[in-house]
This record gives sequence, C-alpha cells and structure tokens, in this order.
Amino acid sequence: MERNLFIVYLRYKINMAIHKKDEFKIKEQDLANLAKALSHPARIAILKLLAEKNECICGQIVEVLPLAQSTVSQHLKELKAAGLVEGTIDGPRSCYCINWKAFEKFKSEFDSLFDSLKAKNQKACC
Repeated sequence: MERNLFIVYLRYKINMAIHKKDEFKIKEQDLANLAKALSHPARIAILKLLAEKNECICGQIVEVLPLAQSTVSQHLKELKAAGLVEGTIDGPRSCYCINWKAFEKFKSEFDSLFDSLKAKNQKACC
C-alpha cells in the first residue's frame, strides 16, 4: 500500500512540474529550451565541428569525439529538436549543418535578456 501511495505522489509531483512550466511565457520557455540544448559539452564540441566543416557526416563527428556513435546521434537529435542543427539522412549517411538563422535568433534573445537584466539592476547589490 505504501508503495502505491509513493507512486501516486511521484506522478503528482512530475505532473505538477510539467504544468508549472506552462505558467511561463512562450519566449521564456523557448529561450530555456535553446539553453538546455547547449548545456552539454559534447553538443558544444559538435557545433564547433559543424562550424569548422560547414557540413558534416555523423561518422566524421564520431571519429573526432570520444563518444559512441549512438551517443553522438542522441546529441545531434537534441540539437536538431531545438532547431540549432539541420540534417538529412541518406541511407546510412547522415549529413548535418548549423541552422544559422536559429542561432541568430538565439543570440538576439539572449542579448535582449542580458540587456534587460542589466538595465533593471544598474547598481550591483553586492
């Protein structure tokens, strides 16, 4: 019986967390999603490789990074889901490149956030 109550409690907490996210503005959610997509060092390394080559096949990324092919694919999937990377799959080959329009939007939104925060707090509290 205790286990069932615990499971119900966990479901409630998870459900509350999901719905709490909806309380924030879409712009805030989008910015957080983009930041989350960049929150792993492997994804930063992948983006650097893509920028360097301007186009890359997944196998080439795997050769450079100390990660398994499946792990690299998962990171590419996250970057693609966030819109930061575009890609095509042609049989066993996958080709990815940076979505520069999405990056410009991301940079603009972060710059706007930082400028807004700075303007609201010209005097440092510490």
